[in-house]
Amino acid sequence: MIYNLCFHHHHHHLLQDLSMSVGSTNGDSNPTNGHTDSTTKPFRIYIGYDPKEEIAYDVCRYSILKRSSIPVEIIPIKQSELREKNHYWRERGKLESTEFSFTRFLTPFLADYDGWAMFVDCDFLYLADVKELLDVVDEKYAVMCVQHDYTPKETTKMDGAVQTVYPRKNWSSMVLYNCGHLKNKVLTPEVVNKETGAFLHRFQWLEDDEIGSVPFVWNFLVGHNRVVEGDSTTYPKAIHYTLGGPWFEAWKDCEFADLWLNELEECKKACNDKKVE
Repeated sequence: MIYNLCFHHHHHHLLQDLSMSVGSTNGDSNPTNGHTDSTTKPFRIYIGYDPKEEIAYDVCRYSILKRSSIPVEIIPIKQSELREKNHYWRERGKLESTEFSFTRFLTPFLADYDGWAMFVDCDFLYLADVKELLDVVDEKYAVMCVQHDYTPKETTKMDGAVQTVYPRKNWSSMVLYNCGHLKNKVLTPEVVNKETGAFLHRFQWLEDDEIGSVPFVWNFLVGHNRVVEGDSTTYPKAIHYTLGGPWFEAWKDCEFADLWLNELEECKKACNDKKVE
């Protein structure tokens, strides 16, 4: 990791303050912003947390809160906490690249099978208001996500290694869950702990017509998706550093690295300003 930050101990308080005020400070026309209305709960966003990528989590969280015009509640999905609560007990497999490979599917359970909630990997940088996502949700779907068509032209990578091609690759990295949908009641801790990666990552507890689509710019894969000049429908709203982000030395010059590094500086400054007060 290339950053050793001193602000972790302070940033949680700052961002809690931010999340409480975010609706009223970002130019929302509704001054009460739902806080006085008990029926309007904040939009819950569960971010996959991995101790190896804590800085990515911090920046992802900051980027969402900064741009949100609605109240949001951000909850890290931490494997250690879920194990302590006996919600998660499966052994870590060799192919699991992050601590939230499977825990992400506990989102409807953690949200009490109620309302809409979002899961997102920590290696995202949001460039747009998450209210736009809530504006497109449709109750007829159990989940909604970017439905990447992942059929690489090459079957092997440049080094000769076989490319892992599987249906619905990357679909589960950002999902809007209709937590109250009957079909999502299947996702109990028991099922999440025993089912295969294929069953979960390919949404096999659902029929195809229960999976809604979100524009690809909400899960814009660095190195895969392309911006078309002059076509605003291709401009990323959430950048996904799926191969590795600028918080790793090897990826500090990747495409869109500058946007993430600028956000990091802003995040650090906001936290330090809070410390000074």
